[in-house]
Amino acid sequence: MPAKSKAQQKAAGAALAAKRGEIKKSELKGASKGMEESMSEKQLEDFASTKRKGKPEHVAHH
Repeated sequence: MPAKSKAQQKAAGAALAAKRGEIKKSELKGASKGMEESMSEKQLEDFASTKRKGKPEHVAHH
């Protein structure tokens, strides 16, 4: 499942770093905190590695 925005992609990258022990979980904020808790390392890798071309900075929530 690819990321829908650059912001989502960055959040996945931060969550992945925390899951791997590269940063402290306490440093996570907002979306990355929830992603780290609810997604597997593989899912986060897929999200973080999404191609950025054509992605909006943020996705409007409805």
